[in-house]
Amino acid sequence: MRFAKFVFTGAGIWGIVVIAPLYFLLDISGQEYVFPASYPHFFYGFLVVTTAWQIAFLLIGSNPVRFRPLMIPSIVEKLGYVVAVAVLHGSGYISNAEAITAAPDLLLGVLFIAAFVKTPPT
Repeated sequence: MRFAKFVFTGAGIWGIVVIAPLYFLLDISGQEYVFPASYPHFFYGFLVVTTAWQIAFLLIGSNPVRFRPLMIPSIVEKLGYVVAVAVLHGSGYISNAEAITAAPDLLLGVLFIAAFVKTPPT
């Protein structure tokens, strides 16, 4: 249970630290692609959903046994991005440098699986 607390609390804090600055970077975010201001509802929608998941990770970390069922969609959230990036990279839509951005999510996805396995069901 201590492992799961550490993993999910760390993931939540890490996610908030990484995502929070993006709320203030609409004008410079993604300049190599279509300007985010042309689709701010998707840009901020992504940020809100991502922030909500960071809060869910903190919640899971507060009581892993109680919130163990939430670990399953947490694993899907992390590994879903990894799979999407792998498909995009394999199809030639994104470069190696862009694909490597999935590395932290892959690590966290594996740690989430380990936390799920190590946490006893209620």
